[in-house]
Amino acid sequence: MSASTTQSASSASSSTDSGILAVSSPGWLPQFSVPSGVASSYQTSRNTDPTLSTQTLNLTAYPEPWGAPTTNTPEIQNVINSIDWGHVPNATVRKALSNGDLDMSGYDSTTDPYCWWSDSNCVKPKVSYLPEDIYYCPRVGDWGLTYDDGPFNVPDTGNSSWAEPNLYNFLAEHNQTATLFYIGSNVVTFPAAAQRAINNGHVICLHTWSHPQMTAQSNELVVAELYWSLRAVKEATGVTPKCWRPPYGDVDDRVRAIAWQMGLRTVLWDEDSNDWNMPGDGGGNLAPSTVDGYFEGWIENRKNGSDNAQGHIVLEHELNNSTVSMAEKWLPELQQTFNVVTVQECMNISQPYWETSWVYPTESNPSVINASTSSSASASVTGADGQSSTSAQDQTSMAVSQLVPSLQLFIFLIMALKFLRIF
Repeated sequence: MSASTTQSASSASSSTDSGILAVSSPGWLPQFSVPSGVASSYQTSRNTDPTLSTQTLNLTAYPEPWGAPTTNTPEIQNVINSIDWGHVPNATVRKALSNGDLDMSGYDSTTDPYCWWSDSNCVKPKVSYLPEDIYYCPRVGDWGLTYDDGPFNVPDTGNSSWAEPNLYNFLAEHNQTATLFYIGSNVVTFPAAAQRAINNGHVICLHTWSHPQMTAQSNELVVAELYWSLRAVKEATGVTPKCWRPPYGDVDDRVRAIAWQMGLRTVLWDEDSNDWNMPGDGGGNLAPSTVDGYFEGWIENRKNGSDNAQGHIVLEHELNNSTVSMAEKWLPELQQTFNVVTVQECMNISQPYWETSWVYPTESNPSVINASTSSSASASVTGADGQSSTSAQDQTSMAVSQLVPSLQLFIFLIMALKFLRIF
């Protein structure tokens, strides 16, 4: 059965009032129990234990870590059959060159018919049924803190002291949460790091299984790259993310549409630290002083008032010792200059997972009431902004906040009347 030609007769997708294709909680994922010691709702406590278990998930249930993900399994075929391929644009599968670049020959850059980010930095799909990518924070002064490529495993060689939980403990000590874009291969080989992250209040999103150029993957491989990552995060943490970031930012409307129907909103960035290119394991040869200069410039522009149009989502990495040390070097000064938040907080997305027990604080509703710790994957239909409808927890929080002042006033009036009667 070919994903490029077959449409699923059982697709439950339908259009919302806004015209965005409606999606719902993925029904094709296995039903994993929440692992012991892992939270089932947002937590405010922070764990800074310096050690983590190196126990892996059952690797026989997954493709080879960092290898091309398998597509010929019943699990992948179930996903393929669930997708409405009539709502997946027929963009050409691009060719990846030997040097890692993409072959852009033959693409019409003038009209950019498939909103190909690698060609044009396009973030607004050309088809009406897909939502715009998230790529900046709307509020001036916000710094959307993101780290790609995690969780940072203990390397085979070199200094292991920079591996997790180094960065997560540093963030906890500075009362900071971030949006983490995880490689599925890293999750299956280091699930304890993902568990520490979610217990410490971070938001987990996906960054594929093996970090390829996604527009160079067939439809089946796009499904597989996302599916095995979703499965890994679900098994490790009990949650099903609604967000993903394409490696290198390489996405077009074909890839967006597959991801969206798998329950995932595309998140990019508007500022790039280029930290990945510094010398280090898997890095390049960019001088760290150059990356320092980027941070210095962003901070100066905010301080002098020239950065006054919007907030930002900034691309950083938990890739190696160089990127982690750079992140830790600059975070304290960023916190003094910007309002450093997760992407979901600045976008007012309180429920970043399909499990409705997870409700995170947002800028519009910083108070969170998590009345239940039981996981539920029966989430509501997603609207044009990629958010679920207002949760019961949000509604309860708002109702209580509105009721308390009225009760206080009523009690005050009763006491005043009693006072007047006495005198």
